[in-house]
Amino acid sequence: MQPPSSVHAPVLPAEVMSFLAVRPGMRVVDGTLGGGGHTRLLADAVGPDGLVIAIDRDPVAIDRGARELAGLPVRFAQANYCDLPEVLDALSIHAVDGVLLDVGLSSDQLADHDRGFSFDADGPLDLRFDPTEGEPAWRIVNRMKPESLADIIYEFGEERHSRRIARKIAAVREKQPIHSAREFARLVVSAIPRQHPPSRIHPATRTFQALRIAVNQELKSLRIAVERIPERLVPGGRLAVISFHSLEDRIVKQAFQNRQVWECLTRSPVEAGPEEVAANPRSRSAKLRIASRTMGFSAA
Repeated sequence: MQPPSSVHAPVLPAEVMSFLAVRPGMRVVDGTLGGGGHTRLLADAVGPDGLVIAIDRDPVAIDRGARELAGLPVRFAQANYCDLPEVLDALSIHAVDGVLLDVGLSSDQLADHDRGFSFDADGPLDLRFDPTEGEPAWRIVNRMKPESLADIIYEFGEERHSRRIARKIAAVREKQPIHSAREFARLVVSAIPRQHPPSRIHPATRTFQALRIAVNQELKSLRIAVERIPERLVPGGRLAVISFHSLEDRIVKQAFQNRQVWECLTRSPVEAGPEEVAANPRSRSAKLRIASRTMGFSAA
């Protein structure tokens, strides 16, 4: 079945293109294809003599991108962006001029109710970017000890009510296994004291985030990626990373502080302006950091 057209709007598109300084003939990587918005911009910039390597763990994103970006100078690879060196080896490419990582969840994944990313989804609480890899979230919440669940929710979601939520999960699953995203979201809401005034974000946001990060090992992938990518950038080549919460941003910030490897081009993260936030609310929490590979860095 053909995947639906993308509903995902690229975040900080003008800023990404400005800082990456993409020119005709360059070879660049979009490590998180998603809806293909950034990939299209990069492909237009490199032109017919250049190349964009578009990577995504989600097979639906790869299928959609191959259809919607047909005719552009783009090669696709279903892979984790931390495996960029292996992707480039398969294409017989030693180094590229730039890499973009737009880390996290896409609007297309949220809109797919069969995968459990949305609080209103009747489908299973899966949360995997690649549904053939790893363990779905519903299985984790039904088998893991409450103490371990609480640790995940606190560490990856920075949720201060993690213990209460874990105890509620344990009590509910004793009667009946937890399966759908909707029922899990309701469970989380019932475990958290009501806020006055109500929070801007849904009460289950941090818990869903924590489980998604755990299921996909997102922070581990990001740490590995920022460590391995410099080996495959040309001297002066740039890495741009868009993150959406403090855990991701901290990893990128700390990596870019290594002056033997990186020259940081953004003292503080670049954020969306009011016009973009109004048009695309998802951009509100986006933080863009960019660094170039130092001329003196050499891979081991």
